[in-house]
Amino acid sequence: MEKKITRKEAILLVATQLFSIQGYRTTSMGEIAKAAGVADGTIFYHFKTKEELFLAVLEHFKEEIISEFSIIEENDTYKSGLEKIEALLSFYIYLANRLEDRFLLLHRHFPYTLAEDNPACWNHLEEIYNTLIGVFEQAILQGQADGSIDELPARKMAMIIFTLVDGMVRLNTYNIYHTGPLYNELITSCHRMLKK
Repeated sequence: MEKKITRKEAILLVATQLFSIQGYRTTSMGEIAKAAGVADGTIFYHFKTKEELFLAVLEHFKEEIISEFSIIEENDTYKSGLEKIEALLSFYIYLANRLEDRFLLLHRHFPYTLAEDNPACWNHLEEIYNTLIGVFEQAILQGQADGSIDELPARKMAMIIFTLVDGMVRLNTYNIYHTGPLYNELITSCHRMLKK
């Protein structure tokens, strides 16, 4: 039996979709209310301003990311850190496809513009990226401990690997280039960078 979502959850879901597709500036609160099937007053009951709603969307995405990657950490049965890197790359691509609207929102310019003046937005973005880069960093440290990965600056290498996979995701998200055929090359490149 499917769990019925609350009005607030419906508003967040619709806002995520509209903000990611249309952008923040061109999406109105009235449009979100209509698409969510709620009255304008309902949306303002839960979120006083559009910026507050946007921050709630970003916070919800942050919680999803942390939750998704904590599952990987809890079920860590990888033989080596290098094997875990491969699994994380696959999982990141899978997650970006499954949560495409959230990743599109993250790839838009507006969140970073807002973050310049809004500490809450900055904190949400920082936590999202710390989570994403952190899982790769932990796998590199694990690989260094088990001997499958060379002694390299773990945080810097994690950022490079994250940039590679996130760049592929962006090309897919914007339908610039289908990067599926590059997956094996991504794995090979990571092996070359990390292996002893």
